[in-house]
Amino acid sequence: MPADDDALFKKGLPIRRAVLGAEYVDASMAKADDFMMSFQRATTAIAWGWAWGDDTLSRKTRSLLNLAMLTALGKTPEIKLHVKGALNNGISVEEIKATLLHATAYCGIPAGLDAFKAAHEVLTAEGALKPKEAAAEKPKKKAKK
Repeated sequence: MPADDDALFKKGLPIRRAVLGAEYVDASMAKADDFMMSFQRATTAIAWGWAWGDDTLSRKTRSLLNLAMLTALGKTPEIKLHVKGALNNGISVEEIKATLLHATAYCGIPAGLDAFKAAHEVLTAEGALKPKEAAAEKPKKKAKK
């Protein structure tokens, strides 16, 4: 990796850890063999050091953009990862919902549905949404004789 890429990697790693969670990032790096480490270094330098490391846009704005772009691309596993990142960046459930609705309008119902399902799974797992309780069973009426 060229020297300037190494500087971007060093800049991006703490940002990536802050947004995605140190446990996730460190596990990804630890399980990477030489082949996959090339990707780990590239994504950390390019996405996190260069793109996320630019102070022009806030992390909150970048998270919302990511959710919309990932919806457009149909990248469900990445949507899940970035919903958690959005929560880490202080984005509310309502802001996530509004972003996904906006993306649905431009990307189509199937893409929006996949994104909503992915987001719902993460938001519920993270405790940001409470699972819907099953409706209490109504007592059965006795048949008239």
